[in-house]
This record gives sequence, C-alpha cells and structure tokens, in this order.
Amino acid sequence: MYPIINVTHAKRWQQGHPWLYSNEIKMDTATKQIPPGSLVNLKTTDGKPLGTGFFNPHSLIAVRKLSSEEAIIDGDFILKRLEAALYFRDRLYPHPFYRWVHAEADNLPGLIIDRYGPHVVIQVNTAGMELLTPLITAAIEKLILPASILLQNMHSVRTLEKLDLYQRFAVGSCDDIVPCIENDTLFLADINQGQKTGWFYDQRDNRALISKLAIGKSVLDCFCFTGSFGIEAAKKGAKQVVGIDRSKEALALAHKSATLNEVENVCTFIEGEAFEELTKLQGRHFDIVLLDPPAFVKSRKDLQAGLKGYSKLVRMAAPLVAAEGLMSFTCCSHHVSEEDLLLSIRKGLEQAGRVGKIIKQLSAGMDHPLHMHLPESKYLKGFLIQLD
Repeated sequence: MYPIINVTHAKRWQQGHPWLYSNEIKMDTATKQIPPGSLVNLKTTDGKPLGTGFFNPHSLIAVRKLSSEEAIIDGDFILKRLEAALYFRDRLYPHPFYRWVHAEADNLPGLIIDRYGPHVVIQVNTAGMELLTPLITAAIEKLILPASILLQNMHSVRTLEKLDLYQRFAVGSCDDIVPCIENDTLFLADINQGQKTGWFYDQRDNRALISKLAIGKSVLDCFCFTGSFGIEAAKKGAKQVVGIDRSKEALALAHKSATLNEVENVCTFIEGEAFEELTKLQGRHFDIVLLDPPAFVKSRKDLQAGLKGYSKLVRMAAPLVAAEGLMSFTCCSHHVSEEDLLLSIRKGLEQAGRVGKIIKQLSAGMDHPLHMHLPESKYLKGFLIQLD
C-alpha cells in the first residue's frame, strides 16, 4: 500500500516515541528517492510491522508516527482524530475558544489548530501534513461548519521541511480581528497579522491564577502583547494594571479589549522596550510583576546568552516587586529546561538582593497536552515566586 522503510533501531519507537531519526532507519538509495511527506509503512529488519507514518528524507526527523499499526490514512482517519481532540476540548471549556490540535500530543504530528468560535486557524509544520491539508479542512467542515479556515503557514520551522511560507484562507474569510472568550473575559485577537495563530491559549490557566491573586492589587505586565494577563486581572478586581510592549499594533488591541471589558480606567499601556521601561520604573513598586518574554533561546546555540538575558530581566524587575509581592516568570522555549530557567531566575534575584519562595510551577493549559515520550512538547514552563 505505502512504501516500506526498514527500521534498524526500533526500540524507542516501540516504547512509544513518535519520531524516528535518519540514523535509525535504513537510508538506502530507494528510500532516499521517496518524496518528502510520503506515507510509509515501517518494518523491523526481520519484517515485523511497526506502523505507519510520514517520511521526509531531507529532515533529521525522518519519520513521524501516525499509527503504531499499519493504517490507511484517509479522510475518515483524519476525521476521527480531529473529532477525538474536539470532544476533549469541548469537555474542558464552556466556550469554543481553545487549541483544538496540539501536534504529536494529539497524534497528528506537525499540525496545530486553534479555534476562535466559528473561525479556525491551522498551522502546518511538516511535509506530510502539508499533503493532507485538504483532508484536514474537509474534516473541520464536517465537524463544526466553520465560517473560515485560515492556513497560517508562516512559521520558520517549515523551512526545515523544505516547505514554502504562505498565508491564505482555505475556507471562507473573516476580518483580521476576531473575538476570543477566555475565562469569561472578552479579548480581540489578530489572526492574520498577529504572532503565531493570533492568540496564546497556552497561558489560559496562568491568567486565571494571576487574576485571582490580583484582586485589590497593582500589576505590572512586561511583554504584555495584547494585554491578556492585565486585562483579565483588572476585570477580576485589580486596582491598577501597567502593561509594557514594543508593538504598537498589539497595544492598540489591548486598549480595545480593555474598553470592551470596561477596565480602560484601570489599565495603562506603555509602548517601549521592556528593559528600558523597567529602568524608568525604578523606585515604583507593584504587588505582582509578570515577566513573559519572547523566546530568547530559539536554538541550542542561543542557550547561554538567553539564560543571561533572563537573569538580567529578573534583576531589573525584582526591585519593582513590593515586599511579600509576587513575580511570575514564564519561558516559551523548549530548549530551556526548568532547571536552567530556575537557576537563571535565582541568579537574577541574588543580583537584585532579593530572596523568594516558589509558590507554583507554571505550565500550559489542558488544551496543550504533553506527549509522554517527547520532552519538546513541554515548551512552556515557569514559576510563580513570592519575594521577601
């Protein structure tokens, strides 16, 4: 049915890992000629079947698992996978705003789907899923009758699979800005020009936690983007919110969302670089300081410089935290371990002359499940710390 690839090192795959690297398969001349993204059946060198997956001879990750058994990957197969993921999310949240599919953790490698009510945004990161895109959009149409499906395929990771970058509507159309309901707060998301798919659903639970702790408190939100943390905190009872971001477009949405939630008099947004604005704020104090920087560590070679940057950020922010106040620090790079992140935070606090205790470890919400054999899926990590 599909081309056969012989696996020379099958142990990790058999234990549940969703990938095979190029040095774990027999990469002979015939195998190298299989087109990127092709569906393949896997077998051990003695002929034992190992399942079905995508193959890409140009990638270090040569095979990505779709099934541990030999399977026909057709519209019905995709429909069932999407339906299972949808059913789980609809049990989690009262409103249809969530990450619908989280790649390998939902057994759909290289596929991200975020839902904004009737609008769906797809991000495809592998050659195999690129070829299955028509089946994916057809399945979505059967399951929810979407007003629009946007293919937001501009992520640089696609270049590793030799894929073009593009953005277009596969179904329907919509305005750039769409409403997004999260934790009973109404936000605006830019799905066309915003970062990634337009919203960061992964921080949902962390926003809920901070808003609960912020009642009657002052909040400083660095790298606030469209103001989600601060606006939700203000709606739930924070007395003052200051947000900092360098994006004029993101802050314009923050202002609009604050007005929609009738907290525009509580929220102030500052356009500027976080490090510069933190310097200007020295001498002021906030009950809660939130640090959610972009990925300082985009590859392993950036690790040490990125960790130093995290320490510097903490050193500059710590003096702004009131006595017995809280600091939240989250990191979105899978190259940074929790241990490395904590060490960087600790160094920054030591340099600032502050001592803290960890109140809670932070991670992504339940619509971002973790693959048990894939540490890379735990990309979002952080700590909520109370300072002396």
